[in-house]
Amino acid sequence: MSKKNTAIIICIILLVIIILGIYWFTYSQKNASNNNQPSPTSAFVLDPKNCAYNIENQVVALVDGYSEQEVAPGSASKTITRYFGNEVSGDFNNDGFSDIAFILTQESGGSGTFYYLVAALGSKDKCIRTNAIFLGDRIAPQSTNFQNGEIIVNYADRNPDEPMTEIPSVGVSKYFKITGNQLLEDVQY
Repeated sequence: MSKKNTAIIICIILLVIIILGIYWFTYSQKNASNNNQPSPTSAFVLDPKNCAYNIENQVVALVDGYSEQEVAPGSASKTITRYFGNEVSGDFNNDGFSDIAFILTQESGGSGTFYYLVAALGSKDKCIRTNAIFLGDRIAPQSTNFQNGEIIVNYADRNPDEPMTEIPSVGVSKYFKITGNQLLEDVQY
């Protein structure tokens, strides 16, 4: 083997060693920096359309804002519960987690559409359910706000002597608060 061929082989070997050294150094630095960072975790995101609520002493679990349950075992009649909206968010129970209150409707095959206020309470890793409070039958929800630690629901209803066929025209405002995991109406208003 000539000196020229030996020099070329040595240069090729040195070049391969340098390339492998650069690759190893870059790869080990990249892994070291990844190990110093906290690993990504899936943070819990409160979704009120996928929580359960206590409505008229029954647990109703919404899936994508919808639930369908038999009125009685084996019955063809169903109770349909739906997310209506009028969402408001805030820290209702002062625990540092965001909570969401909203209105849902429930129908059981009759002519009524019953409106309820519920709250989904946030936590580190799950939705904490609350009870539902009945607002009215075939009302016209207007707005929901959170102010001074209270959830305020505004809607139109009928006078007590008016038939259900009458269009709701009487303005109503109701005030609610969270105590523990309970949604309570503030009756001082």
